[in-house]
Amino acid sequence: MSMQTAMEKKLSDAFAPERLAVVNESHLHAGHHHVESGHHATFDGTGETHFRIRIVSPAFAGMSRIDRHRAVNLALADELKAGLHALAIEPAAPGEKTRW
Repeated sequence: MSMQTAMEKKLSDAFAPERLAVVNESHLHAGHHHVESGHHATFDGTGETHFRIRIVSPAFAGMSRIDRHRAVNLALADELKAGLHALAIEPAAPGEKTRW
């Protein structure tokens, strides 16, 4: 199972979202420098390392933005430990303005 598919399933199970998009943005980061195993490297843009999460869920109603981010990070803790390098999170409750 791909990391993207695993993330979609975990987020669906945890938050029962009305809308969910897990977007692999790894290719947008090609050429960026990062440190891997103590060595500086240039990222080639392949794989599943950079994602954007857009999620609308009733579970976020009444939660602060920080608490929403923490909840998503907690749901994806295994992926973050397994090489997920960057995660942009756009959480919203139903009825709140979104960018999509």
